[in-house]
Amino acid sequence: MSLSPALEAALADTARDVDARFDVLLTVPDDPRADLYRAMRHAAIDGGKRLRPLLVFATARLFNCDMNCAGRVATALEAIHVYSLIHDDLPAMDNDDMRRGRPTVHRKFDEATAILAGDCLHALAFEVLADPATHADPFVRAELVLNLAHAAGPAGMAGGQMMDLEAERAAFDLATVTRLQAMKTGALILAAVEAGAILGRVPPDGRTHLRGYARDIGLAFQIVDDLLDVEGDEALAGKKLRKDEGAGKETFVSLLGVEPARERCRMLVDQAIAHLRSYGPEADLLRDIARFVLSRDH
Repeated sequence: MSLSPALEAALADTARDVDARFDVLLTVPDDPRADLYRAMRHAAIDGGKRLRPLLVFATARLFNCDMNCAGRVATALEAIHVYSLIHDDLPAMDNDDMRRGRPTVHRKFDEATAILAGDCLHALAFEVLADPATHADPFVRAELVLNLAHAAGPAGMAGGQMMDLEAERAAFDLATVTRLQAMKTGALILAAVEAGAILGRVPPDGRTHLRGYARDIGLAFQIVDDLLDVEGDEALAGKKLRKDEGAGKETFVSLLGVEPARERCRMLVDQAIAHLRSYGPEADLLRDIARFVLSRDH
């Protein structure tokens, strides 16, 4: 996977920034909660692509926002993403043993600790967003909270996860799979882009092109995930692959075929980049992220 130098640097900077913030937020206490904090750190620090935080930073830069504010918002978004992965890996959900090349939280610790670690990361996200340190304007903080709550709840990620569970018992058509993935995967990607625009005080009716960008790369991201589940390398992925087929779930690949799915992904990335045509070089990082979604190998 070839990355532009600017994107490679931005991914590395984002990972360092988010890890440093989690390191402070999740300092292990010298009391009986220690394993809870260790479990959160195990899941949150030193792992993942940090795509959602990077989208917050890249969008916030369009509007010359304060990067410390953007970093706090990015970390809150990532806390929600990490909590969802902890819970998604549980035996009652996907029952996975590995995540990002290391044991899942319930395997490293235990199920009860994993559930509580996810719960705490969920709460931490909103604590960070509501803190005056995130933004001096309480109306901006309130909108950030509303944006993330909507993306994480029954109309967003959690609702998509429920549809994903139902997919094991029902044959979904392409429209339903598209809606499922727009909620399960796409909602947090959209929330990350929206968050950057909220920090920039862009009114809702001025975000249409950014929403279009986010929705397109969200679907493209999931199609690549489906392709990797069929064609990918488990060592690179750091987790078990080819589970959807075993569970009898319909995916973009099972419904479209490999090459048509790949072509749809290319179309979505081109479409996403076209949504940014009103911006100049200041949006190049967002354009690079769209291309990265298409070319990633894990």
